Amino acid sequence: MNDQEVRVFCAVELPPEARARAAAHAADLRARFKEVRASWPRAEGLHLTLKFLGEIEEARVALLTAAAARAAEMCEPFGLTIEGAGAFPQRGAPRVLWLGVTDAAGGLVRLHGRLEAECAGSGFKREERPFHPHLTLARLRAPQGARALAQFHQEAGFEAIDFPVTELVVMRSELGPGGSRYTPLSRHRLGPRQSP
Repeated sequence: MNDQEVRVFCAVELPPEARARAAAHAADLRARFKEVRASWPRAEGLHLTLKFLGEIEEARVALLTAAAARAAEMCEPFGLTIEGAGAFPQRGAPRVLWLGVTDAAGGLVRLHGRLEAECAGSGFKREERPFHPHLTLARLRAPQGARALAQFHQEAGFEAIDFPVTELVVMRSELGPGGSRYTPLSRHRLGPRQSP
């Protein structure tokens, strides 16, 4: 019998104020460029992906959760700044609109590195591409109007907002007609565990 598979990733959630500001920026773009075919994440789904694993066997979720817990324990809480706006790829028709993430103290890079190491030690494949933290704001589905939308998004920019990162979350992603729905499977506080 085949084990059921779940689509999972590890992420940092945004606090409500940062999420609301990013969602308002997206709503403004959406209203100005109604003709552009794009999928816009729900406000409550905005997050920073640290590691996307895709479909894994449900039985392996416990291994992933344990790896995330060990990675979180080895990293202290840190601060991040969301600022700046851009699009991928840099050449050709834009396909993704993003907001930039500034990791001045290097905490996010450390957490990502620990998470990759712990996951690899538990048999999960390492991500081969370099880590470029960003907040995905929209996925553009057709080239018509995409360049104008991306240009406006970049020129409008995004006023910096700082927030603290205190936990790492293992998320389940379920694809549906209204976009992806995310459900936290486990939460892991950053820093050494306190003795009871």
